[in-house]
Amino acid sequence: MARGLETSAAVSCRDLVKNYGAGDSLVRALRGVDLDVFPGELTLLVGPSGCGKTTLLSVVAGILEPTSGKVEVLGLDLATMSRSKKVSFRRENIGFVFQQYNLLPALSAAENVTIPLILAGYSRRQALGSAIDLLRRMDMGERAHAMPAQLSGGQQQRVAIARALVHHPRLLVCDEPTSALDAKTGHTIMELLRSVAVEGDRAVIIVTHDSRVFEFGDRIARMEDGHITGIDRPHSRLGREQQPALSASDSMAPFMGSPAEGG
Repeated sequence: MARGLETSAAVSCRDLVKNYGAGDSLVRALRGVDLDVFPGELTLLVGPSGCGKTTLLSVVAGILEPTSGKVEVLGLDLATMSRSKKVSFRRENIGFVFQQYNLLPALSAAENVTIPLILAGYSRRQALGSAIDLLRRMDMGERAHAMPAQLSGGQQQRVAIARALVHHPRLLVCDEPTSALDAKTGHTIMELLRSVAVEGDRAVIIVTHDSRVFEFGDRIARMEDGHITGIDRPHSRLGREQQPALSASDSMAPFMGSPAEGG
């Protein structure tokens, strides 16, 4: 989706600090982080274990409160929100993809995908219709009624991504989405996530240790010891504006419709 270079950041972090504990047990997880994440781009957070990547992701998603500093998500200051408002904000605007998939074993693939829509008040029939439609677009239509134990790791990850996308969030956050996948499947998943960002003008943040996926990042924010130490831009925003859509995008373009479509 074309957009001007003046596009506002979907996420803006300024001087973020997050401490755990106190005294001799004090742990400084974030030490003054500044970071902007833009819609239509895929941003990677990379660095060694314990450098603060997952903590930063959790603060951005409103799961953790920063000790100090400011974070704005989609133009709103999370610090001004009550706990219940944050829950509603996350449910409506943020999709989560976890390293371990977190699929409910007693539910089918499609039923797992319906969860965000059920929580948003859609009927089971509407939610199931939207879930099956989305799984079809992700080449998972034939597995929509399979149980998680009957799916491969890559298929489970596709279901997890579908669950994160079904309510059309404006921000997608992913924690190590390819760490348990082989190279070929991981490459396919990253192509999918990249097309989700580009075609939906959605901001996507991915925490990863997997250097195989660095090629997919529009921005690569490198972290060490609670700091952002540098930001690489393998794919410039100007270059992206002038490039045709990714070949994988045709199957992703319909994600921009209403969640109730097809339901």
